[in-house]
Amino acid sequence: MKAAVVQINSTGDRDRNLEVAGDQVAAAAAAGADLVVLPEKWPLLSTGDALLAGAEPIDGPAITAARGWALEFGIHLLAGSFTEAGGEGELPTNSSPLISPEGELLALYRKIHMFDVEAGGVTYRESAFEAAGDRLVVAELPEATAGGAGLGLTICYDLRFPELYRALLDLGASLFAAPSAFTTATGRDHWDVLVRARAIENQAFVLAANQVGRAAPELDSWGHSMIVDPWGTVRAEVEQGEGFAVAEIDFDLQAGIRERLPALEHRRPALYGPSRSGDRSDGSGGGSDGP
Repeated sequence: MKAAVVQINSTGDRDRNLEVAGDQVAAAAAAGADLVVLPEKWPLLSTGDALLAGAEPIDGPAITAARGWALEFGIHLLAGSFTEAGGEGELPTNSSPLISPEGELLALYRKIHMFDVEAGGVTYRESAFEAAGDRLVVAELPEATAGGAGLGLTICYDLRFPELYRALLDLGASLFAAPSAFTTATGRDHWDVLVRARAIENQAFVLAANQVGRAAPELDSWGHSMIVDPWGTVRAEVEQGEGFAVAEIDFDLQAGIRERLPALEHRRPALYGPSRSGDRSDGSGGGSDGP
């Protein structure tokens, strides 16, 4: 199977964003990609107020266009993420849909970790404009294309939570998608490290499609979209500018790495899982004073 990550400079101009995304999806499909991943908020990337105003339903113009591309080119398309309108009186969600080659919606993940941080002198409060999701999602890719591999769905800030990726692994994920709008302020130091770490520790492919460039006065994305293999090697990358990168997803390579270095089999979750019991050291090298 070949996969591609698409990198674009989305802004508040929805028409332009859809045109560029469609062109890049077409080019990636022409390069042989069976699975194409768009970046986070590719239909509209702007201020929180603008995203609220521009939220659309799953059958709105953006995902309708994406379903048409998947059908036209006969590919699986992870339509990055978009601002999905909520119900009456509800905040929208940051939602990532996986679409089949027949144009059907296969899976929908709603981002669970809200980006409420200060980075590069800019304060982000995602939770003021979006509601967090509450469900982990692994989508099964078809046997003919990917050997029935499970695709773990994540979005951007999720990269900082290794426990999420391990939970998705336990749910059957053998590769991960991470559509992102990772900031330049954090991306220059953290993006490559986080993407490669998630691949290495889970011995899995990571498809990380990032935004690039400036979208609004306070929004500047790092780019460097990449496909990383289970050894942590960057197989393909779009360093800057708009474009796409494509690479082979070799599940035999993955199986060989897991066989030679069976770290996943060596896990001992009973000792370090969330409900473990044990002693806490005082730092002197001994255990607790309990019996």
